[in-house]
Amino acid sequence: MKHALLALTLALGCTGLAGAQQQIPSKVDIPFNRFSDVQGINDQMFKLAEAYPELCRVERIGTTALGRPFLAMVINNRRTGDEGSKPAMYIDGAIHANEIQAGETVLYTAWYLLSAYGNVGKITDIVDRSTFYLLPLVNPDGRAEWFTNANTPNSARTGQKPVDNDGDAMADEDGPDDLDGDGHITQMWRPDPFGTHRRDPRDADRMIPVPAEPKADGTREYGQWTPAGQEGVDNDGDGRVNEDGPGGYDMNRNFPTGWEPENIQGGAGTYPLCWPETRAIADWVLSKPQIAAAQAYHNAGGMILRGPGAPWREGDYPATDVAVYDRIQSTGEKMLPFYRSMVIHKDLYTVHGGLVNWFAEGLGIIALTNELWTDKRIMQDGQEPSDDERRTWNERMLFGQTRVPLHEVKHPEYGNVLVGGGTKFSSRIPPPFMMEEELHRNFAFTMFHADQMPLLRFESVETKEATPGLWEVTVTVANDRVIPTRTARAADKGIGLADTLALTGADVSAAGKLANRTDRTMDLQAFRPATLQFERGVPGNGRAAARFLVKGSAGTPITLTWTAQKAKQVTATVKLGESLPVTAEAAK
Repeated sequence: MKHALLALTLALGCTGLAGAQQQIPSKVDIPFNRFSDVQGINDQMFKLAEAYPELCRVERIGTTALGRPFLAMVINNRRTGDEGSKPAMYIDGAIHANEIQAGETVLYTAWYLLSAYGNVGKITDIVDRSTFYLLPLVNPDGRAEWFTNANTPNSARTGQKPVDNDGDAMADEDGPDDLDGDGHITQMWRPDPFGTHRRDPRDADRMIPVPAEPKADGTREYGQWTPAGQEGVDNDGDGRVNEDGPGGYDMNRNFPTGWEPENIQGGAGTYPLCWPETRAIADWVLSKPQIAAAQAYHNAGGMILRGPGAPWREGDYPATDVAVYDRIQSTGEKMLPFYRSMVIHKDLYTVHGGLVNWFAEGLGIIALTNELWTDKRIMQDGQEPSDDERRTWNERMLFGQTRVPLHEVKHPEYGNVLVGGGTKFSSRIPPPFMMEEELHRNFAFTMFHADQMPLLRFESVETKEATPGLWEVTVTVANDRVIPTRTARAADKGIGLADTLALTGADVSAAGKLANRTDRTMDLQAFRPATLQFERGVPGNGRAAARFLVKGSAGTPITLTWTAQKAKQVTATVKLGESLPVTAEAAK
């Protein structure tokens, strides 16, 4: 494991993070110190596919709720096998559209895999033996809204098909209002003689709270301002402001596993996969049983998350699967500064119907979510920055670009109000000058995850004549990676097909599985002994062993074939009376 991490670090982590593009000859130059809108991302996807047609294609897997093309990328070297013949990794980003760097991270993944192929040995090896399915933008409609219109760091998160969020039989009728027309939705303060805040006399752009407790003489101090939420007016006259903006459904609450209705899980939709985007993803993924690993990108907080999303689903993660997650997540903590390994329901909050939960619990696939970017990077000391430190950061490092100074604006109800504060770029998102490192580190971690997909080999094949004309053929198959060919969750619930070990070329009288290659007791298979079924596959960094009793004569060639949905098929051919060498490692 240490050697694998060192090799990946040398291949990926030491390329000069901020200057990685200059050190890899690429047919497509993409600047990763800025963000792109939907058309920009789509254009770059097609440019990559056109530049690397032997490795990449773009396909339309559906249509969004608002009619946009829903695009995916497939990266596979056809010279080393069809995409369905190899273990595959699914990677997506920006299911929550305001989490914009997630889209760039997936695009960076495609760019680096294609540009580095043939130039970086480790990447070439991963691409040759794997397939990658990439969805840079799960929510194109939301991204278009975020880029086009005034928003906050947290808005335009959802799908954008109109939804009646406030239950008044109207949809999207009371969203935020850009009162000053500057393209940002910021904090609004209304004048109030009994206000909770006053302007800092040393900094007019700063509000400070007045004491909530009375003075010693019983009098109270009041400010002149009270926070009034984000910029907006009561457009529908119901006494609330900004309560029914564009969209309102959460695709990451709409997947089948653990789905709960709206009264339990807000944004869940009327039934699982009711939205065109989630249905398209599900149909696409279910057509690809070779997917062995999945990675979703969100923001923010610096987290490497696994399921379950709800505490009562802990039993859906058998101990052997948890051990796989632990090994991958713990490596991620070393590769991603200030990121933490976490369990969704335990360390974050309860999520029903989440995408990675569907992958892990419903499909038996090792699936993780990375919450990109952490503000602990701001001060470089690993501590959460204070409000003062954030302001200092914005002033000295960003030159005030992510903040609108407090200024007066006319409000139809409150009169002259103050508006100002952080723009939609002010939090959750790395500043452009730190962006490429953030993308590269997360990409490198995901490649480590991908590199742990099953990699099989015949470790030993021994033939020995037991009685004249009857031969024992003892076989050991090894998996040199952490992820098993079948997770315990998949085996326990019968998800997908069992692995098989088939012997052809001679008549098989009996066969069975072994605890290890030296065991004399076989777990005999009653039917079709020439094709053994392995419900639990080959464990990560482990072995599976079996023995066949075969009729034949010395010199008869036989072929052994191990087939798994989530690993490349391997074969070995020997002659009765001969054996493949048993390595020192196999003999342990």
